[in-house]
Amino acid sequence: MALLDELERPTLLVNTEIARHNIAFMAEKARQQGVRFRPHFKTHQSAAVGEWFREAGVTAITVSSVDMAVYFADHGWNDITIAFPVNVRQLRTLNALSKRVSLGLLVESAKSVQFLQEQLEAVVDVWIKIDSGSGRTGLAWDQPAEVARLADGIQRSDVTRLRGLLTHAGHTYTAASREEICQRYQSSVNRMTDLQSDLWAGGYGLLEVSVGDTPGCTVCSDLGKVDEIRPGNFVFYDGQMLRLGVCTPQQVAAVLAVPVVALHPERNEVVVYGGAVHLSKDVIVDEGRPHYGYIVRLDGSGSWSAPLANARMARLSQEHGIIVMPTTEFSGLQVGDWLGVLPAHVCLTVAALGGYCTLDGSSITTYTPAGLA
Repeated sequence: MALLDELERPTLLVNTEIARHNIAFMAEKARQQGVRFRPHFKTHQSAAVGEWFREAGVTAITVSSVDMAVYFADHGWNDITIAFPVNVRQLRTLNALSKRVSLGLLVESAKSVQFLQEQLEAVVDVWIKIDSGSGRTGLAWDQPAEVARLADGIQRSDVTRLRGLLTHAGHTYTAASREEICQRYQSSVNRMTDLQSDLWAGGYGLLEVSVGDTPGCTVCSDLGKVDEIRPGNFVFYDGQMLRLGVCTPQQVAAVLAVPVVALHPERNEVVVYGGAVHLSKDVIVDEGRPHYGYIVRLDGSGSWSAPLANARMARLSQEHGIIVMPTTEFSGLQVGDWLGVLPAHVCLTVAALGGYCTLDGSSITTYTPAGLA
């Protein structure tokens, strides 16, 4: 039986061959440049896919939550950085975890450091979160005195071991070209290494520099003077990366298969079962107009075409997806057929669905079940 004949509801399909190729590409790039490869597992969220990374020589990983860290520790990973400001409400779990694995935690406030030093029962690596340009969170890269004060506080206890400076150059996601991606990435790296030098001069030792964004790590030929990279999205890539020119359609390893439930050719719209609870509300902006993903054709095996010209997931409600499609693409389309969506942000699609399916029909579960009807 063909794969699509076995599906009933919105399902994320993963091309294993493409995903493994993406992993091998990034692992080899890091190896050639002498940089530690600590991939972010928040994109795939799966122990099974984690094994693909292990086969590529990966031994250290990044996660986005304490719960995700516990899940991957339970599956044999013992060098884990939680790249999210430490949540002091989870100290009991962090204490248990720190006794099992080499744990890295992220801080940007003296209060968090003090709490860790009073409550931790095992030594952890501490990274200072730096805002190198994205404006999301972290201490400002151009305030070395403030960073030094926090570093000084971290070093006052044996349980908090100051490891280095960590950033995510999220502003590469809004660049207008591959050249601008590299300019922003390199600017971020330069700011981090300048701060590293300031702290070295202040007697804090040679702290490590950790960076991690898929656009910069993919596109830029020179990763710079950093100690580790933490990209995550690259394992599957998605519509945002395609729009930025970071990847080609042939490098996108995941597509959301959605069943057609209604057709409205009079307004060039297809209604599919696949809405905000499957795709999230993250968008791609094309020519000033936001949409939620590119549309592809699926064959019976689940393989997909290149994105269809001028076809977009234009609107979402909870379960509904409204696809705008040229008249020519309506030919032969019927209720019950399948279409594919290259999600704007595949990380959130994975989190929403709680699992996915490979093209050979294997089911892959993630650390959180979706619970979708």
